[in-house]
Amino acid sequence: MARLAGRRAVTAVPVLLVVTFGVFAIAAASPFDPVKAYAGSAALGADQETLERLRANLGAGEPFAERWWHWLTSALTGDLGQSSVMRQPVAEVIGERLVWSTLLCAIAFAAAVLVGTLLGVLAARRPGSWTDRAVTSLAYVLEAAPVFWIALLAVWLFALQWGVLPAGGLTDTGSEHVTAGQVASHLVLPAGVLALSQVPWFALYVRQGVADALAEDPVRGARARGLDERTVLLGHALRSGLLPVLTLIGSRVPELITGALLVESVFSWPGIAAATVEAATAVDFPLLAALTTLATAAVLAGNLLADLLYGLIDPRVNLSEM
Repeated sequence: MARLAGRRAVTAVPVLLVVTFGVFAIAAASPFDPVKAYAGSAALGADQETLERLRANLGAGEPFAERWWHWLTSALTGDLGQSSVMRQPVAEVIGERLVWSTLLCAIAFAAAVLVGTLLGVLAARRPGSWTDRAVTSLAYVLEAAPVFWIALLAVWLFALQWGVLPAGGLTDTGSEHVTAGQVASHLVLPAGVLALSQVPWFALYVRQGVADALAEDPVRGARARGLDERTVLLGHALRSGLLPVLTLIGSRVPELITGALLVESVFSWPGIAAATVEAATAVDFPLLAALTTLATAAVLAGNLLADLLYGLIDPRVNLSEM
């Protein structure tokens, strides 16, 4: 296991280098002007000399390759640079927001796995039944629905029509302190919507995996020996049917991150979504590179986690050969 993690860490280095270099190259080709974004409305009345001086102070006049190298060498020493749009160090920008994004994604992902597994098992017990058809139909509908549309629908229904849940934010309006109760109530809608966008994939994968496992000879043999259906389903079919789901965990991380950005924007959740949008529109090179590196590292970690879980659960897989 340690050798696999070490090899993946080594191969992650060139991936992160290429990704960060690509961020600087794409940002350099962007039509947005970082100087005007930094100056705001003051840029409208500023003369060209003032703008050029500000451009030099921000380092926006340097070639993007030079800016990338300067950022990279500084990042290796722990200095992620200064965010021009947030007017604070990049490390502080990420530190203030990462905990809330992590909380949202962790709860949503755990809920999606649990609910998707439950629905998949219920559908696989009797293929072709009304339960199977209802679960698969619902999964295909949710799979096709954009996550921002589900989020807006949830706000309209639960916040505006029924008034049972807050529409957004982290705490109640006018509150001076962040309490666990307020965070929990404000987390229900964004986490629920994000989980709902991931449930179809797990439900369909579990349904197919468990249905295939129930048709295998060992499971048929267990039934022939007189084992009750619950033992056959949970002790034999579910374990075998969950193996394909483990590979799905790693592949869903990019979609989870993208969905989290949209959900955070709709619900005004104080995560990294707002920082990402502002960094992109203002061509904030240091913040963009740091956020992209963080997202890439999360994807690589998700793939590694899926491989480790697969190797631990399936005795046929040798982790040393992966």
